[in-house]
Amino acid sequence: MPHSVMLFAAGFGTRMKALTKTCPKPMIPVAGRPLIDHTLDLAQAIQPDRIVANLHYLPQVLEAHLTPKDVLLSPESPQVLDTGGGLRQALPLLGDDPVFTANTDVIWKGENPFQTALSAWDPGCMDALLVCIPISRCRGRQGAGDFSRDSAGRINRGGDLVYGGVQILKTEGLQDIEEEVFSLNLLWNVMAQKDRLFAVEYPGHWCDVGHPEGIAIAEELIADDVV
Repeated sequence: MPHSVMLFAAGFGTRMKALTKTCPKPMIPVAGRPLIDHTLDLAQAIQPDRIVANLHYLPQVLEAHLTPKDVLLSPESPQVLDTGGGLRQALPLLGDDPVFTANTDVIWKGENPFQTALSAWDPGCMDALLVCIPISRCRGRQGAGDFSRDSAGRINRGGDLVYGGVQILKTEGLQDIEEEVFSLNLLWNVMAQKDRLFAVEYPGHWCDVGHPEGIAIAEELIADDVV
């Protein structure tokens, strides 16, 4: 059972162009609040034992915002470690159990995606469970889908399912990866080869806020009556 949440907040936000010149992407306002707070609210709602965020770009801004919210911090220096390296560095703060990880540049509309994952999690057959959305219910998405899903829920590359950025993950395999800087895609590939990489379909809607145009699209989704 996961008791910890890892928020990914260390990136440079280069797709946001001038908006991130003096502001880290997770602090860009969306619907009047910092983008990261939309995900943080969802994480706090499941009452985890701890929430950790990694920091690298303009870390002082995020530190000042997150520390009063009881978020533990995992600074990355001198280089950013990507999702896999960043998660591995944060493990002393997160503990040994499976963890939730969450991207902080998306908006969810519908049920809490952390609860979606928790309700479908089966550690007996799963090493990771990704919350995915059919591309038809994605907004602001640039590009194709990420995965296809079989009748048992196992996933493979290519298809019309988009990874929404929330998952439950067993972390033991991180220690077997030699690189210091690496994406969690490397760990997912190992899990997929063992038929232990799964997805659950999110029943609501989702928006990518990784680019400037995504801000207005996300604000429209937040205000929309879609279910």
